[in-house]
Amino acid sequence: MPRKKETITLSIPPGTKEKLEAIARNLNIYWGKDPSISGLIVAIAQKSVEVGISFTLDSNQVNALQQAIKALSDAGRIGEAQTVVTLLLERGNLNAAMRQSLLKQASRLVQAWRSQIDEYRQNQQPFHLLYENSQGQELLYTVRYAEPCFFDKRFYLMIWCEETEDVEDLIPKLPELWHNRNLIFDRIRSIVPASGEWREGLDSIKVYLHFRGWMVKSYQRREDDLEDEIIGDVRQVVRRVVNELWLIREVARYWDECEIVSPEPMRDRLKQKIRTLCDLYDIETKRL
Repeated sequence: MPRKKETITLSIPPGTKEKLEAIARNLNIYWGKDPSISGLIVAIAQKSVEVGISFTLDSNQVNALQQAIKALSDAGRIGEAQTVVTLLLERGNLNAAMRQSLLKQASRLVQAWRSQIDEYRQNQQPFHLLYENSQGQELLYTVRYAEPCFFDKRFYLMIWCEETEDVEDLIPKLPELWHNRNLIFDRIRSIVPASGEWREGLDSIKVYLHFRGWMVKSYQRREDDLEDEIIGDVRQVVRRVVNELWLIREVARYWDECEIVSPEPMRDRLKQKIRTLCDLYDIETKRL
């Protein structure tokens, strides 16, 4: 028998509903795809989450605590040093520069971060990750799922992160993949534990591919292929895709013997690449 649920009616000022949804979103409390105010109220009643005003620190206070972290580290009390770092990151209401400075200091606490990531994965422990991309930009991610992947003769770390701002303009028509990142291990600068829930996997989309010519027989089925069948003179493969760049690089190897059929935003990504290539080589293309 399903448990009987009680209902309550709340009278709240204008704008409060949006603020409650924002808190639920930050705490990863959802009903389906939407932040759940009911779930937030239950979590507060059960004392599984804490709500309150974050404390604010100025640069002098942060510097003093950084010295305290260093002293704990020098004394061999690494776990306590990491606890202070995590507390500051999650409750200190710090600006971006201060958060990155703390993560840089944390990188000196955890030298064997690859092993640490494996441990976090086994324990389903979310973590903050500081990453330096190929352009020298430092990006901070809150990771709620991670798995190593092998592609193009190299191991990468695939993550699901809360942050989306750095890719929304890059792939605006593929919001389903905004939370996924493909990271090079050597560019990870620091990791520290984070609070919240661990996810079951990466986001993904289904992509329909048509292989023609030699590829009809020579294509080798992959682990992430969901369907694979011959339809006339075409081999249709339905694949689970977590990274659009990897797919485009693979399709580019096959030239006209592989076509992205759907979804349309994925076709558009390849069209954009082809048009840019044609512009570089002074090839006229029909613009839609």
